[in-house]
Amino acid sequence: MKCEDLLKGISYECIRGNLNREVKEVVYDSRKISKDCLFICICGYNVDGHSFAGEAARKQAAVIVVQKDVEIPEESGVTVIKVENTRYAMAFISAAYFGHPADRLKVIGITGTKGKTTTTYLIKSILEKAGYRVGLVGTIETIIGKRRIPASNTTPESFLLQQYFKEMEEEGCEIVVMEVASQGLKLHRTQGFTFEIGIFTNLEPDHIGPNEHADFEEYQACKGLLFKQCRLGIVNKDDAHMEALLKGHTCQVETYGFDKEADIYAENLKLVNKPGELGIDFAVKGRMDFEVEVPAPGRFSVYNALTAIAVCRHFQVEIPQIQKALLGAHVKGRIEMVPVPGEFTLLIDYAHNAMSLKSLLTTLREYNPTRLVCLFGCGGNRSKLRRFEMGEVSGKYADLTIITSDNPRFEKPQDIIEDIKTGISKTEGRYIEICDRKEAIAYAIAHGQPGDIIVLAGKGHEDYQEIEGVKYPMDERVLIKEILQEVGT
Repeated sequence: MKCEDLLKGISYECIRGNLNREVKEVVYDSRKISKDCLFICICGYNVDGHSFAGEAARKQAAVIVVQKDVEIPEESGVTVIKVENTRYAMAFISAAYFGHPADRLKVIGITGTKGKTTTTYLIKSILEKAGYRVGLVGTIETIIGKRRIPASNTTPESFLLQQYFKEMEEEGCEIVVMEVASQGLKLHRTQGFTFEIGIFTNLEPDHIGPNEHADFEEYQACKGLLFKQCRLGIVNKDDAHMEALLKGHTCQVETYGFDKEADIYAENLKLVNKPGELGIDFAVKGRMDFEVEVPAPGRFSVYNALTAIAVCRHFQVEIPQIQKALLGAHVKGRIEMVPVPGEFTLLIDYAHNAMSLKSLLTTLREYNPTRLVCLFGCGGNRSKLRRFEMGEVSGKYADLTIITSDNPRFEKPQDIIEDIKTGISKTEGRYIEICDRKEAIAYAIAHGQPGDIIVLAGKGHEDYQEIEGVKYPMDERVLIKEILQEVGT
């Protein structure tokens, strides 16, 4: 492929060499530099790709793309292209390199603080039951046909994302539904194509700090970038930040929520509460009119379902298909009910900060459990403030807290537990500490009472425990199965 063909759609300056160079592959990882490749110098948090420009020239790269001045031997003959931002340029170069696959797919992007993962799976489930072939890119995994690829980032680097799009197209996918993280938008990973639909779920302070967002205003502005990159925006009308987030949008806008002025809204909510099963029933009104039941508790489950309904309406999915798909939809590690003997409800959820834990526990409180039992730990080498806050939230909203280990990483699990106890001590909440997570889960199950709701929080979809740099297999579903076998039930 010619260099000039890869650069279409971006502003650049050719500071040496010529644009007629033939490029065999596109590379942004210095370890993969090869003869006749185009090497993009990315400014990372820990490593600056510009420091490998000389090495790329020595290894006979055809083209080097930079945003800073670099020293390259005159005799190398390499073409050097200068752009304002190499990450932004990489998105367009990658799209061209893979033949612009997103132009032939309907790409649905979901941004927001909470609800992204669940909503992607709901949309995928409904559309597939309607006969569409759907790819998925998200926090847990990327799904291409029958392949499931574990995720490293919620939104992959632009090169990898375009590669996934290409593979999805080759697999026969017509639609892609993907999570769009604020960090992914900030780092231009979703440039180089236009989303068919952009979705906004909600916004609360999160991901603010070093290597993330400087403040809430930046976080909000980055989320809003999606609505300058899509044809249709579907947004939560109930969220207080909706107007600010849409500032400068270039798309058509539709709304959903509980507000009766929304294009699609919910009313007549009824709780579904049986041992081992928590859900919610409600009426969909506005541009559609039907009843739906979702096998997940709380108002946020209604929001997730409304989002999926609002999207699928644009793909002419029939109401019975929507109803059936929502009733059967389950997302690993997101309010995931685990069947166990006994007249109590056991569930797994990814809630791993104070905000998500409070939302989860207050929702479960609405089901009037005999006791609300919360089992959780906190990750090592992370903010101590998170531990204090989660301890305080669980002490306030749970009847019993079981403090245990999560991913201790390079810290001692007991030190983390002591920090959690500092938070819980601000409340009058009852707690016990059982450092070994399997033993803690076994205790929760053995002491479950009729009508209890027991939530295992923090791990969610994760199937490992990280200790001193090593990820050991640990899936809570497997632990539960082993515990039940050990006690002979």
